[in-house]
Amino acid sequence: MNLGERRSGSGDLHIVESGRPDGPVLLMSTGMGGAWFDWEPTVERLRDTYRIVRFDRPGLGRSPAGRAAPSLRAEVDRLGALVEWIGGGPVVLLAHSVAAFHAEALARIRPDLLAGLVLVDPSCERGARPGPRMSAAVTPVARLAGRLTDATGLATVIGPWAYHRVLRRISDRDPAAPSSVVRSVYGRGEVIFTVLAENIAYREMAADLATLRTRHRFPAIPLVVLTALGDLNGSKARRWAGCHAELAGMSPLGRQVELPGCPHMVQLDRPDAVAEAVAVVTGGRASGAS
Repeated sequence: MNLGERRSGSGDLHIVESGRPDGPVLLMSTGMGGAWFDWEPTVERLRDTYRIVRFDRPGLGRSPAGRAAPSLRAEVDRLGALVEWIGGGPVVLLAHSVAAFHAEALARIRPDLLAGLVLVDPSCERGARPGPRMSAAVTPVARLAGRLTDATGLATVIGPWAYHRVLRRISDRDPAAPSSVVRSVYGRGEVIFTVLAENIAYREMAADLATLRTRHRFPAIPLVVLTALGDLNGSKARRWAGCHAELAGMSPLGRQVELPGCPHMVQLDRPDAVAEAVAVVTGGRASGAS
């Protein structure tokens, strides 16, 4: 069942709901530059059991660009507001890549909102330290550049081309949306430059999370960390798996699952693994076949 596309209460987020209206709630958050449709293969395996809520961060997917620079605090507030908007929680949060920063921070600050956490090949930074903060200065420039690329028509060429080029590096699958939808999303100048702004804010958020870890304990909630190793080898793969093992160890109910042949876009390439992780976190049963 498709519950349709909606806007949040303030109208600033594009939200897609599907699945069982009365089912346990799964909230899905994409990685850097991602869109709601990245989760589609995973949603297909879970929609019969869960109420599934996907959203696009400001400037991504079909959400309008935000005014402020990306920050860990803003993302925690946004996730918290989404959970309240959905019905108050607690929910199971699935977070891919950089969205894991936001998810972990929410768990530490507002553990009452979460019933469990699935980190899908999460960003993982050891020893992140505060440094120069450039995102606040860069974001207005990026927003202006986005408007200029829209006005010149360059966005409709650059954006979809860049999306397909990146996807080939981090997935073995085709996009989980029709080409017309991909063009409509990645042909927006504000999407292109929101990705740039998020990339610049990445180190700032990693440092803020490191500080947060010294002030707020991680709650004893079910946690699964999915580690994609298909695009890594040797020492890089060992470091990545080790960093993820540390994340899984944040909770006494934590568990790490390594996926040797899977690239970074686990929700596209191994939706069965994500569904199984949800089953572990919720105490349910995974849907669909491998």
